[in-house]
Amino acid sequence: MIIKNGKVFYKGVIVKKNIVVEGGKIVSFGKGKGESFDASGMVVIPGVIDVHVHFREPGATQKEDFLSGSRAAASGGVTTVIDMPNTSPPTTTVETLEQKRAIAKKSMVNYGFYFGATETNMDEIRKAKNIAGIKVFMGSSTGDLLVTDNTALNAIFACGRPVVVHAEDEAIIKKNAEKYKNEHDPIVHTRIRSNECAEAAVRKAIELAGRNKTKLHILHASTKQEMELIAAAKESVDLSCEATPHHLFLTANDMKKLGNFARMNPPLRSQQDVDALWNGIKNGTIDLVATDHAPHLPWEKDVDYWKAPSGVPGVETSLPLLLNAVNSNRLSLQQLVRLTSETPARRFCIRGKGMIEKGMDADLTVVDLKKEKTIKNSDIVSKCGWTPFNGFKVKGAVIATVVGGQLAYEKGEFGEARGAEIKYGN
Repeated sequence: MIIKNGKVFYKGVIVKKNIVVEGGKIVSFGKGKGESFDASGMVVIPGVIDVHVHFREPGATQKEDFLSGSRAAASGGVTTVIDMPNTSPPTTTVETLEQKRAIAKKSMVNYGFYFGATETNMDEIRKAKNIAGIKVFMGSSTGDLLVTDNTALNAIFACGRPVVVHAEDEAIIKKNAEKYKNEHDPIVHTRIRSNECAEAAVRKAIELAGRNKTKLHILHASTKQEMELIAAAKESVDLSCEATPHHLFLTANDMKKLGNFARMNPPLRSQQDVDALWNGIKNGTIDLVATDHAPHLPWEKDVDYWKAPSGVPGVETSLPLLLNAVNSNRLSLQQLVRLTSETPARRFCIRGKGMIEKGMDADLTVVDLKKEKTIKNSDIVSKCGWTPFNGFKVKGAVIATVVGGQLAYEKGEFGEARGAEIKYGN
């Protein structure tokens, strides 16, 4: 395959080059043989790596599965995903990990897995092979993987594996839920899962990581207080963090219109918090952007607050929103590639991915920086069929997605590409 006439993001700059692909790898930047894709007027960037998705399989395939989720990802320029363990059954044993491996083979994009921590599965954690890290829920969320016992937490952080943390303090959640139990406006979610709730859990996770020399990744950082804690801790702890598109492009005020369709854990925050996240991108406190793609069907959301599940879809809208931020001079293209490809690959030690170089995997995203469109529910590929960004006007669109040298997506059509499980190591 040859991707010709495109402007290629190569070594930090845009250069007009052909990309020649053989056997799923980039082999040269000149002339080649085989099928060609004309990228005239387009920019070719490294394929997006989304290190935080919930593809809902096994156990909730009415919401999403590896095929539908990967199609949605490909349409959003995502070439690699790492799936979370809070499925049914959860990915907390070697047996359930192997079951998920078999299921994921239908994925159109590359895939990896986190292993879920419980208070009693340390033996299984030690036996798990080829995983991105251990997922710890310090606050309750979708599924039943909460870990609050301090002895268990310390053992998990001391196990020698990378740890990724959903950092919300369960005691504060319970206290606030009792306090606000008679309120039914979805905005109460922001009070139950308050800034204090996130701050307390992040502080505890950082202390555990420092004590045990753990490689720690904080998922979906959302508050000014977290930015301050994480920035200070990076001097002494092996620490990274991510922000999600919904925490970057929405605020708690959007819940007035969206209601439960803007309910997720952690919740949307104030404009001050959003500004702190953007400042965190600018100063390097935020290492990467990941979607926390967590789809639910509309009827599940359109109920009383206390019955509604938390989570929103994100894999197909994240890159267009970020491209729009580039066009609005809020981000540079270099920052976008760093946040979505280079740092995810480096931080999670994903082999062969994250940059366009000879010998690297041919995972590529072709974008039109000038194309304008309106994000619409009717265009959503995910099984859920909706997005909290419905009606957003964006400048910057995904034209094609190449996975392992094969077209997975092109202008609304899906190809025959199939992903492969990612491998880890320096």
